[in-house]
Amino acid sequence: MTDYSKAFRLDGKTALVSGAARGIGGAIAEALAQAGASVLITDVLERPGQETVERIRRAGGEAAFCKHDVTDEAQWQTAIARAEKEFGPLEILVNNAGIETAALLSQCTLEDFRRVIDVNVVGVFLGLKHAVRAMSPGGSSGRGGSIVNMSSVAGLIGTTGHISYHASKGAVRLLSKAAAVECAQLQTGIRVNSVHPAIVGTEMGENFVRHFVDLKLAPDYATAEAAFKAAHPMGHFGEPADVANAVVYLASPAAKWVTGTELVLDGGYTAA
Repeated sequence: MTDYSKAFRLDGKTALVSGAARGIGGAIAEALAQAGASVLITDVLERPGQETVERIRRAGGEAAFCKHDVTDEAQWQTAIARAEKEFGPLEILVNNAGIETAALLSQCTLEDFRRVIDVNVVGVFLGLKHAVRAMSPGGSSGRGGSIVNMSSVAGLIGTTGHISYHASKGAVRLLSKAAAVECAQLQTGIRVNSVHPAIVGTEMGENFVRHFVDLKLAPDYATAEAAFKAAHPMGHFGEPADVANAVVYLASPAAKWVTGTELVLDGGYTAA
């Protein structure tokens, strides 16, 4: 008989969460730790990252911080080795680090476009590459595991003024599916899935709304915010915990038959 009380537990597992100093990444790190995982938090932001580590430790969890630029391949190798050394074989990777810029297509600079692609797509590719190497049979961890890539509803639909962000998140969606199929067919024991939130109440979420005012697509923040909330049939934005709960599920034994899927968290935004 299945013990459902343990289906969502992550006891004894090591997780690495990129971009986890604050916001959604910080909530994911805290949720994984509360579910029993030992978590390496990586980010370019050192002080907020250390503060998140301290919150986890005060709550009785295990965590450490590693400064990490996800566009640098050598730093990925260092971060994964640090996770393994600190806590044991890596079994969970959450590719959460990401940035967002706003510009109309005709005014988007190549420099800004490439910067978003570098962080949001190249960063995910490198995380996938080195986590798969580590988690696969014969790798430095070798136990298989779960990789969760942070995409967005912007990887499913389009909006005005965020061309580079949509391109990057669409790429993450199909990177995840291709990696999931390959890992399954090669019998690596690694599952790969993507998560697609709509607007979440974080600094990045607020910036997304504010950009519509900056681009003169809305007269003021209150008007833009009201319009976006109305576009979510549930009538409100998500919370970081909503995303964190979904990631815990995908990382856990409860999702052991789930790979190559896109988990949409959007209050009905893409269904309307």
